[in-house]
Amino acid sequence: MCRVLAREISSHVGKAVCLEGFLHWKRDLGGIRFVLLRDRSGVVQVVVDRRFELPLAESSMRVVGRVVENPKAPGGYEVVAEDLEFYAKAVEPSPIEIPKEEWRASPETLLEYRYVSLRGEKARAPLKLQAALVRGFRSYLDAQGFTEIFTPKIVSAGAEGGSNLFGVDYFEHRAYLAQSPQLYKQIMVGVFERVYEVAPVFRAEQHATSRHLNEYLSLDVEMGFIRSEEDVMALEEELLRAMLEEARRSAEFEARLLEVEWPNTQEMPRLEHKEARRILREELGLAVGADLNEEAERALGAWAKERWGVDFLFVTKYPEAARPFYAYPEGDGLTRGFDLLFRGLEITSGGQRIHQHEVLVEQLRKKGHDPAQFAGYLEVFKYGMPPHGGFAIGAERLTQRLAGLPNVRYARAFPRDRHRLTP
Repeated sequence: MCRVLAREISSHVGKAVCLEGFLHWKRDLGGIRFVLLRDRSGVVQVVVDRRFELPLAESSMRVVGRVVENPKAPGGYEVVAEDLEFYAKAVEPSPIEIPKEEWRASPETLLEYRYVSLRGEKARAPLKLQAALVRGFRSYLDAQGFTEIFTPKIVSAGAEGGSNLFGVDYFEHRAYLAQSPQLYKQIMVGVFERVYEVAPVFRAEQHATSRHLNEYLSLDVEMGFIRSEEDVMALEEELLRAMLEEARRSAEFEARLLEVEWPNTQEMPRLEHKEARRILREELGLAVGADLNEEAERALGAWAKERWGVDFLFVTKYPEAARPFYAYPEGDGLTRGFDLLFRGLEITSGGQRIHQHEVLVEQLRKKGHDPAQFAGYLEVFKYGMPPHGGFAIGAERLTQRLAGLPNVRYARAFPRDRHRLTP
């Protein structure tokens, strides 16, 4: 007998089916015992008579039974068990009552026992939503002539300089975990013109907030032969629409479970950095520096929602002081760099890059870097590079804001933060 998933039983009324999954929950009501079986598609109620002994919750199991209609059962259908088999019985009670999962209750416990808390429908839903977003990311870019690339995660120097690098011993050398594939994806623009990568990046930042991770999934894009950063932002607009449409289509159940409020994707206005700072100071009463902090981002997001009814906001023309060395300089202290805020959270940093060798060397020195440390990267610019630009989307931050999660850690299966190396 072929296996039937929980979400499929409505089409098998009156028929015998085989279910496989986990013992999600059990209850004894006046001689009738009910079990909820959970599989990858959802949960289904099973009626079990007393000849079957029921083990602890989370035991893996197989049920053979007949499907009947029951308006009081989850989904309106249940299975009357004729045979039960337990593949592996839980040997101790679960540290988390999965049917009662609640993110805001003891988040450290949820994260410490992630190997079991993830089994809950609500806990795993953001990961399913994220998988759909990434699938939409790949599909759209493939259709636009982009080539997926795979770049090193052990590198000799950071792409952005600074001290936020994890050092590793690499035989007789000192190496680092890549904080970004930026330098490699620029090199690959000279090969394929349009490239993207889906891979983890590592940031050794001493953060302990609800929006920071030290390892996260970066969705990187780089494209050649652009006219300005406007081409890059236009691409990202269409890309995000495609990603969200894929999530809406293929993660419909998870979106309903998380009560996702789908964003306005029709309008993604631009606001120059200088004007953004003026609004923050004069209209919102906030003191801000060149790089907008968390409070400033939230305030701008709320301001844009109230003023324009938008969920996405590009902040453009960042000053050189707030951008890495490869940001294309405008000549007036500004760059062609931008950030994209989604509901008051930065999910993207991007812009046009420098494509001239001599300008890159000059900017490296201006930022206090030794060009010799970037020799391998600089070599390609000696042989002709097109005007190019790109961006990186933080997959967990996008998922967090879309799903309304209280903490970005819930948007990663096994998060790595300042204090967490397990599970």
